[in-house]
Amino acid sequence: MRKTVVFCVAVALIAATSVMVQAQQRDSISIVGSSTVYPFATVVAEKFGKASSFKAPKIESTGTGGGFKLFCGGVGVQHPDISNASRAIKASEFETCQKNGVKDIVEVKIGYDGIVLANSKQAPSLNLTAKDIFLALAKEVPAPTGGEGLVANPYKTWKQINASLPDAKIEVLGPPPTSGTRDAFVELAMETGALAFEGLKKLSKEDGKKFQKVFSSIREDGAYVEAGENDNLIVQKLGANPSALGIFGFSFLDQNTDKIQGSYVGGNPPTFDNIASGKYPLSRPLFFYVKKAHVGVIPGIKEYLSEFTSDKAWGKDGYLGEKGLIPLPEAERKLVGENVKALKTLTEVK
Repeated sequence: MRKTVVFCVAVALIAATSVMVQAQQRDSISIVGSSTVYPFATVVAEKFGKASSFKAPKIESTGTGGGFKLFCGGVGVQHPDISNASRAIKASEFETCQKNGVKDIVEVKIGYDGIVLANSKQAPSLNLTAKDIFLALAKEVPAPTGGEGLVANPYKTWKQINASLPDAKIEVLGPPPTSGTRDAFVELAMETGALAFEGLKKLSKEDGKKFQKVFSSIREDGAYVEAGENDNLIVQKLGANPSALGIFGFSFLDQNTDKIQGSYVGGNPPTFDNIASGKYPLSRPLFFYVKKAHVGVIPGIKEYLSEFTSDKAWGKDGYLGEKGLIPLPEAERKLVGENVKALKTLTEVK
């Protein structure tokens, strides 16, 4: 029995050593995840690479969901060190990580972003409500005649939804289900819009799962076009099709103000100040997640974290603000910074 125990321990040690040896063979940080966080991570990586003795991290824009799938795959050189996310990690994703040996995860909340519905400057600017957005994009909506129940979305133009909107075809280019931007958009815009109807508000209290299916099911008749994870491509398509709208993070609007304009939502334009103050209703926090087991093994992770959470980067007047990141309030930023320095890990996700 004792020999069996010793043998098992020896095998475990060999396996752990093998993982660490493999990890040591990679000399740069591997980052995956959100296309929204991608530009922020990229500029930090560039400055980190130039100012330190470490190689600049390799960053892939896979979408938030795709990033967590790769990140939670396991520990070792074949798995990413960091996953960018335009929403918090889900309980199901956290459980997958745990099952695959990714036990210690450091959550880093980096700031805020707004989700914008933008169109070409060649077209008129829109002033939308969450109710308008829900009616434009939901697969099923309350019957226009005021009858009971839901019907397949009949609306073809914005004017049919709201007489103050243009008589233009509803065509919205947006992210796929794997995107954190899509998740946040559904929660912030579609759910809020659905709650504007008394019948659906009542349904939310009586049958939460059925209500969720209603507000999260996007129409599939061509009014909503999944445009992939490349937000730059959406910007280009808006230039070619002035009547279309695109859904993406505020940073992409901020970087392309010469080509596109953001729609008002709830009477408020998507500006830096409105997102920071909470006046703009479609705002959400941004994150990245770090595999603690890789810290001290993959060169430069701790130093990269230090650069990202420095005042010169994510502070009130930091260079990430120039890229469109809305900084955390000073007290929260200080707390997150302390947790990152201590490599404090998540204990549970609700």
